[in-house]
Amino acid sequence: MKNIAVIGAGTMGNGIAHVFAQFDYNVNLIDISDKALEKGISKISKNLDRQVSKEIITDEDKIQILGRINTITDLGKGVSNSDLVVEAATENIDLKLKIFRQIDENAPEGCILSTNTSSISITKIASVTSRPDKVIGMHFMNPVPVMKLVEIIRGYATSDDVTQTIMEVSKSLKKVPVEVNDYPGFVANRILMPMINEAIITLHESVAGVEEIDTVMKLGMAHPMGPLQLADFIGLDVCLSIMNVLYDGFGNGKYAPCPLLVNMVTAGKLGVKSGEGFYSWTHGTKELIVAENFKK
Repeated sequence: MKNIAVIGAGTMGNGIAHVFAQFDYNVNLIDISDKALEKGISKISKNLDRQVSKEIITDEDKIQILGRINTITDLGKGVSNSDLVVEAATENIDLKLKIFRQIDENAPEGCILSTNTSSISITKIASVTSRPDKVIGMHFMNPVPVMKLVEIIRGYATSDDVTQTIMEVSKSLKKVPVEVNDYPGFVANRILMPMINEAIITLHESVAGVEEIDTVMKLGMAHPMGPLQLADFIGLDVCLSIMNVLYDGFGNGKYAPCPLLVNMVTAGKLGVKSGEGFYSWTHGTKELIVAENFKK
């Protein structure tokens, strides 16, 4: 396996492309706009500079890694000679199904089709292809170049051979793959998102403020980052989307998204990406500043 296509040049996609190229794979990074691709390559370059400064790689390594990444806006061409496709587009079921139909039509017969989805059913995605045995989840963690875990999610029809191949590919990236089955939220988000949602409920019910909730979890539970700060980093729209997947999938009230989360997403307060969530992110310092709406 040598040729990888990564679909989506956003935060996860450019990180996935970076890691594959770093470990000697040839990568086609695919997005619908040249601007998104330029932004993705710029982010990869900055992250490589960080690795150079930490002496993880050399300047020459950086040049070679970037040389192994080809950018392309034509999905059909981008996947036409791939051994593995990793889809990392927006967490939207209709979009993902549309993309997988296109990949299936254009990728070689033996190509494995994977998705970086954080919660959407692999079995459902596989159902729109002619090769459900070759569809699998590869859920990388953010930031991809740093985080070791990859959740490997088997769909209902995913073959043992494909699963084993993807486990080995993940190890070749110096990642730690963990095999899980295809149920809403898999393992990571089935546990993480209800915790974040409960933190938002705790804020919504005025049990404690933003700083207090995050401080309790950091100092009391040894979490490196509080749940509200983490929600801002993930994106509140993504948190809401995953909570809806859990709520729809299990039909259990404990997964109902907090009304405050729904209101914030409706208002466009999505966290870091929009400049404001539970904290303000427009002040240009590393200091944590609570958003005006939540100041006491």
